[in-house]
Amino acid sequence: MSEKMNVLFIITDQQRADSLSCMGNPVLKTPHIDSIAEGGVKFTNYYCNTPICMPNRANFFTGTYPSVHGTRSNGINLNPNRPVISEILRKSGFHTVSVGKTHFHFFSRPTSRKIVSWENIVGWLHGNLKAKDFPSPWYGFNEVYMTAGHGDFMAGHYSEWLEEQGWNQHEYALERPLTLNENYCETELSEELYPSSYITDKTIDYLERYVKEGNNNPFFIHCSYPDPHHPVCPPGKYRDLYKPDDIELPSNFDDVKNLLNHEFLGPHIKDARFRQLLPQIVTRDEAKIFTALTYGSIAMIDDGVGKILAKLKELDLNNDTMVIFTSDHGDYGGDHGFLLKGPAHYRGIINMPLLWRIPGVTETSTSDSLISTVDLPKTILNLLKIHPKFHPRVFQGYDATPILKDPSVKIRDRVLIEHDEEIAKDKIIRLRTLVTEKNRLTIYDGYDNLGDIFNYKSDPDEVNNLWNTDKELRNKLSEELLREIIKVRPRFPKRNAYN
Repeated sequence: MSEKMNVLFIITDQQRADSLSCMGNPVLKTPHIDSIAEGGVKFTNYYCNTPICMPNRANFFTGTYPSVHGTRSNGINLNPNRPVISEILRKSGFHTVSVGKTHFHFFSRPTSRKIVSWENIVGWLHGNLKAKDFPSPWYGFNEVYMTAGHGDFMAGHYSEWLEEQGWNQHEYALERPLTLNENYCETELSEELYPSSYITDKTIDYLERYVKEGNNNPFFIHCSYPDPHHPVCPPGKYRDLYKPDDIELPSNFDDVKNLLNHEFLGPHIKDARFRQLLPQIVTRDEAKIFTALTYGSIAMIDDGVGKILAKLKELDLNNDTMVIFTSDHGDYGGDHGFLLKGPAHYRGIINMPLLWRIPGVTETSTSDSLISTVDLPKTILNLLKIHPKFHPRVFQGYDATPILKDPSVKIRDRVLIEHDEEIAKDKIIRLRTLVTEKNRLTIYDGYDNLGDIFNYKSDPDEVNNLWNTDKELRNKLSEELLREIIKVRPRFPKRNAYN
């Protein structure tokens, strides 16, 4: 491993583990992303610690759980006083750059004018937020080129760049006010103006500038594509790259009929008030169209990743750069008749891709070892030889370096998933999930004798709930979940005196 190792951290939004060809997808082709696994480790059991955008991104940057860092759901800004990996690396001499989605702040209008969000879409489109006034450093980043939003309904530095290209994003947004409430739509943006192209080009621009300026400090690039999160609207050739007829729906698609009777899920998914925050029930045709467009979006990202990786090689940075590819959470993708995400912890939304290549350290391999989002920052800092005294006082993840050197090594035997979401002013849903190599347990707050237990080995479709039939397993997993919850509870502030 090079003494001066750069980090290229590529993250997408709402991408399932099986939506890469190297993960066994029979339809989608992702040769460039797959290439990261050539000479790297492909993880099959990588799980988020919260299947929601803002919390799980905060989990990565802080190395702690939502119950500790405080961003329990979307709509809660990450506390700027929380130590984050980007700030630690910046103070350690790295040049830190974020391109694309950060989601440290919320996108929509705040409930109070006293709350400021630098990622508020309307604020950017109305000109109240401007790049020239943007805070620096921003959560540890020396440079930021931000996209705020989803699909083509985007703001941030990106919308200012669009204006420079002659595109009026404000007027475009006014014409399509319901875009964010759609699962998929058609964009008028060209491939060149689409957010994924902006992110690819800005990342390449930085790499070229880095070499031209002869920078002796290593870099940490957070290259964050907001796709394939809904509304899915790949531009140009990517829209029709995959056909709905190419898509084979999951074998458990019709399980939704049974879940309508689920004591927790049933009433919620039938209530139209919560439609955007809960699993969405769709027809077979809708699921096929959505998946085909999702594949188109991922194909566009794959082409972008290919350009970035080619630039690394062209600039002779390939052997000095650690490359990581992952996503913040998954998507149901038709599992159980659902799309999107929500408080139903089926594997499609909690299991994401993770490919990790480190020149001189990793070899082409596959690991089925359990690993989770909170493990990543500690691992990165240790690989970069950042002394533990510079790490945050609270790091709740495990160091996965042993797995990267030997993919058969196990660093944890279970993963905890926290999920607290305020779906209405007077309604907060809370659930906790424990994932082991063999089973998944989910318990719902406020439901005394309700839970889900699925055996991943014998029931990969998760249709045979063992909660009521295997009480011995229920007791064992419940105890393990309780112990995990106790382990991650906040341990600060420390006492300052005996009494």
